Amino acid sequence: MTVPRADAERRAESGFSGPLLQVDDLHVEFRTRDGVAHAVNGVSYSVDAGETLAVLGESGSGKSVSAQAIMGIIDSPPGFVTRGAIRFRGSDLLTLSDEQRRRIRGRRIAMIFQDALSALNPVYTVGFQLAEMFRVHEGLSRGAAKRRAIELMDRVRIPAARQRVHDYPHQFSGGMRQRIMIAMAIALGPDVLIADEPTTALDVTVQAQIMELLAELQRESEMGLILITHDLGVVADVADRIAVMYAGRIVEEASVHDLYARPAHPYSKGLLESIPRVDLKGSELAAIKGQPPNLLRVPSGCAFHPRCPYRREVCVTKEPPLFDVAPGRGSACHFWEEVLDGR
Repeated sequence: MTVPRADAERRAESGFSGPLLQVDDLHVEFRTRDGVAHAVNGVSYSVDAGETLAVLGESGSGKSVSAQAIMGIIDSPPGFVTRGAIRFRGSDLLTLSDEQRRRIRGRRIAMIFQDALSALNPVYTVGFQLAEMFRVHEGLSRGAAKRRAIELMDRVRIPAARQRVHDYPHQFSGGMRQRIMIAMAIALGPDVLIADEPTTALDVTVQAQIMELLAELQRESEMGLILITHDLGVVADVADRIAVMYAGRIVEEASVHDLYARPAHPYSKGLLESIPRVDLKGSELAAIKGQPPNLLRVPSGCAFHPRCPYRREVCVTKEPPLFDVAPGRGSACHFWEEVLDGR
């Protein structure tokens, strides 16, 4: 099956030379009875065609919220995008009308959600849910839409797709449900695909299969891929660049090779050291002390300072900017040189 890639709009944009997607100084807050939670605080990153950006961090770091802001699916209230820009092929999505955003969502920018079972409707067959996209967006007949649904299921390697198109979500394993979600996301040939924890709750063999499938689809279509995860091991072989988030900020951005070889932020260093390694079998697994901060009461200065072994007085009083470590690389740490040198 060939994934559709070019309609009239895309052909008209073929001369655009900037980043495919660019997030600039994005701020998102949630206004609750207990106060205002600053979930995303000045996040900036970009994704080019054919590039994979991995966004890493613990739960609550703002990874998924930033993705939901890109998709325009934050519930408001209580969530509000208060500042920043999200440019898709140079056009700021935050300035578009709801109808204009709907035309982009799914067709131009698609998202694979974290919990495949919850994201799929349990009372409809997977074939109906896949075919619905073609009926609604492309005006296909039921028969033609069903054939496209079967082609998609074949494309994401679901065995016996012609028979299983009539099955319901609960009749599939976790890995197969995730493949259905991927099929729905790529159905209309998006330019950008956001995968939010696509391997959560899957065993390591299925994780590898899902990541291989995403990489193959990306190679075929040259789409930009934003991979949201908390697992550094998952992205080692597929990501081009990594953005590490903590307390709503990007604290380090680097190529995957540079970050794995020499992290420049204590949080990135802690995440890497917490990965189990075969050569350290029998030794105690390293862990980052403490807990992520409550976003209603983010610590002053550097938000990571209560957990940081490099902490000094300036860390408590002054929030570090994203320092230029090298071309295309940044670290939001006052003492990034010490971290980089392993001191």
